[in-house]
Amino acid sequence: MIESVLIATDGSEAAAAAENYGVALAARLGVRSSALSVVEERVSRGLRAEGLGVDPPPIAAIDTFLEARAEAATRRVVERGRGRGVDVSAETARGVADDIIVDRGKHHDLIVLGRDGEHARARTELIGSTVDGVLRKTAKPAVVVPSGAELSGPVLLAFDGSPGSKLAARIAVDLAGRLSEAIHVFVDSKDKGRSAARFDEVRRLLGTPTVPVREAASTLGRPDAKIVDAAREANAGMVVMGAYGRSRIHEYFLGSNSAAVVRTSPVAVLLAR
Repeated sequence: MIESVLIATDGSEAAAAAENYGVALAARLGVRSSALSVVEERVSRGLRAEGLGVDPPPIAAIDTFLEARAEAATRRVVERGRGRGVDVSAETARGVADDIIVDRGKHHDLIVLGRDGEHARARTELIGSTVDGVLRKTAKPAVVVPSGAELSGPVLLAFDGSPGSKLAARIAVDLAGRLSEAIHVFVDSKDKGRSAARFDEVRRLLGTPTVPVREAASTLGRPDAKIVDAAREANAGMVVMGAYGRSRIHEYFLGSNSAAVVRTSPVAVLLAR
């Protein structure tokens, strides 16, 4: 059960969506939340490096700017929380952003972060490097929020029968019940018989939910594209799926379907662990 949320932000325009989403989620769940912004030491360390006989810029001024920006970012989250009646604690830290977020995330039940970060306008088909690092390293569930995503609408559960999707089913039914939103179960399978078996399995996992449950299945096309299409059609406020699918190879890498859904979904994606 989710009782605490960590909202990671770099203060960018793209991160604002994650801030809004994380605060809205904390408010609707009635849980404690924390805001975290990290001053990347790699930035100032790189500027200190000697090379080509070029003098570095004034490092102290750059450090002061980065720290002030991080503090302003967390202050913005605190203010967003105050506007929704949520008490948000704030922290700024120095170090490697993904490592710090993963470390602080150990003390929370869920990590919320923006998909694109401060370099969103330069992004093509890749998620931000910090997000990628967090998703590879954390052992906690994480919500990745694209620009423009809002916490409004049903919870779409993408279920493939893997251990990760079974965890996702438990999280989905808990969240949907507490948010008073319907659950849309999407099953991708190569044949109808297997789809029926997976629906039976997910019904057992969901138990007797307090919200409506709708079911949909598909046997054609790429699973990631079909999950994203199903989320659009349902006007979902969140996709919940396992971080790893049935073909999981190694814990350091995301499953191919979950990674593709995170990259392309217009809806926030919660990866269950």
